[in-house]
Amino acid sequence: MTIVRREPLADQAAELLLSRIRAGEWALGAKLPGETTLAPQLGVGRSTVREAIRQLAGRGVLTSRQGAGVFVAALDAPEDWSRVVGRADIRAVLEARLAIEVEASALAAVRRTPAEVRALRAALDRRAAHRSDIEEHVDTDAAFHRVIVAASHNPLLLEMFDGFTPRSREAMIAMIRARGGRGGAGAGDFRGGDADHEVHERIADAIADRDGERAAALTRTHLTSLLDQLAA
Repeated sequence: MTIVRREPLADQAAELLLSRIRAGEWALGAKLPGETTLAPQLGVGRSTVREAIRQLAGRGVLTSRQGAGVFVAALDAPEDWSRVVGRADIRAVLEARLAIEVEASALAAVRRTPAEVRALRAALDRRAAHRSDIEEHVDTDAAFHRVIVAASHNPLLLEMFDGFTPRSREAMIAMIRARGGRGGAGAGDFRGGDADHEVHERIADAIADRDGERAAALTRTHLTSLLDQLAA
């Protein structure tokens, strides 16, 4: 029997329960033993077990069902999202953008409002006006794509997009600089210059025209081209 030895007891009890779940002692969806059983196993009181369960419930590992007990909702606690994103390489970031933004473009074409079309056009104009500085170009490009994701009216897609934005910004700036961009023509050359901006105009047009298939295809082509440039 493993005994909790260090403070805080609830934290240690939570980690011991999590280690047992990871080891497969309880399957996904399985019901945990009651507090009176777990407390002596962990060497703590019932109140500490309750707090440990609350901690793991807050981390998405356990779930309490009134009148039924405590059940395993996940087989591990997810790592902090910001840390996962912060470690991702440029390819992983672009692949994640591809997954999020292609679907968001299709949804935005169906769900966008007239006000969101106006916001998209304004973001497109700002993007066109900021090509002389790499960081401004990347920021205005991200703002354009965020308008699209917001217009999808899917809060989960927007949450994921916003979670990726800081790492995506670093990655895009690094890509441009690695290709020799130093602002001005350098940034434009890497991003495709006028041709690249025309793709963004066509994406905006497709969304304004409520053509989800075309918006998704254009977005996929645009982001895939960035992956191809990374491999070149």
